[in-house]
Amino acid sequence: FLLNPSNRRGLKGVARRDEAVAKDWKLKQRKPVRQKKIRGLLERLCEPIELEFDLTGAFLEQAEFGPWSLLLVDRQPLAFEVVAENGPEGVDTQRIAFPTLRGILAWQPERRWCDVDHGAIPFLLNGADCMAAGIHAACECIAEGDMIWIRDQEHGKPLAVGWARMSAEEMVTASGGKAVGTIHWIGDELWELEM
Repeated sequence: FLLNPSNRRGLKGVARRDEAVAKDWKLKQRKPVRQKKIRGLLERLCEPIELEFDLTGAFLEQAEFGPWSLLLVDRQPLAFEVVAENGPEGVDTQRIAFPTLRGILAWQPERRWCDVDHGAIPFLLNGADCMAAGIHAACECIAEGDMIWIRDQEHGKPLAVGWARMSAEEMVTASGGKAVGTIHWIGDELWELEM
């Protein structure tokens, strides 16, 4: 997809950048969409993590889930979009699209990940933020403020999605502090969402 900053079509939703999935969120306003109507969203989804996928023939839907907007592909929530405040210089807000954990499993992105050891996994599965001490490697492209995904260092399976609070180099070298503010994890309401 070619990037076109003037193309703002996509999913609607406003969420604070640190807002995590909550138990009282419900799936609302679910409606089918055509791929050409959400081209902007797909561009925002593909560009930062260099995703390549073909949605030809897939049944696409939009839905609201709390303050987030979801993209459902064949009835599976594979991507979400939030409006992050404090965007790039001169921009008050910025739309951020990112795969859900199911989307990461389906599309297998090669960028914006960090590896954690086994000691961090139980905490991440309970929705805790990821501490720098548990991170052993990270994609070099990560900058502070990026949305990233956290994976198991041994198997490469996704565990959580969150906002980077450090750059990749800082994550790997730091011995303490929060490295990633987790907003979506295995076992949360979005993961358990049934269609």
